[in-house]
Amino acid sequence: MTENLGVLGKKSSRKSARRTGVERVVNAPLPTVYGKFQAIGYLDHDRGDEQVALVHGDIGTERVLVRLHSECLTGDAFASQHCECGDQLAAALRAVVAEGSGIVVYLRGHEGRGIGLLAKLRAMALQAEGLDTVEANLALGLPVDARDYGVAAGILHDLGVGSVRLMSNNPRKREALVRHGIQVAEQVPLLIPPCENNITYLRTKRERMDHHLPHLDAVAHLS
Repeated sequence: MTENLGVLGKKSSRKSARRTGVERVVNAPLPTVYGKFQAIGYLDHDRGDEQVALVHGDIGTERVLVRLHSECLTGDAFASQHCECGDQLAAALRAVVAEGSGIVVYLRGHEGRGIGLLAKLRAMALQAEGLDTVEANLALGLPVDARDYGVAAGILHDLGVGSVRLMSNNPRKREALVRHGIQVAEQVPLLIPPCENNITYLRTKRERMDHHLPHLDAVAHLS
């Protein structure tokens, strides 16, 4: 009986000592078509995700130009026109290089605003039938946006960043960073010209998710 209690006690102790937060694992040079970056790899001990921050130049600590980019396989890798994600990633990398310094944090586990790849594809199928992106997620019994930015804030803290100029049209990203102790000195628009295939998606983001997308007013002719 005593031995069993001892074993349980050891297991409980090991469990309570489990690591949390983000851990910097590796730093490697990454030349790209946009310019030279340092790819700094992190392990998110809370979710088990592997994350990466692409750092260009001497970033300093204040008013660092930063993009928090949610993983989007269809947009980033396959150049899907269903969304503007791939174009936003490319624009952010170009902007950081043009600035001379900055960070693009690529957030894995954010696929489909946090619902995962297969669920996102199911939602896209429903959108093809006439639902918007919000309605599709809700029809599947899923949250409209399940993303968490705590890991992004942890990475920025590790990099010594105190305040950022955040490349984003999404006010919730700004609010999340501030909650996690990263000041947002400025929110920099990242506006991509819409096309016929993504205009409905973008209008839904503006009208139902409060994204700041003023450039859509100039393309009323798109269906």
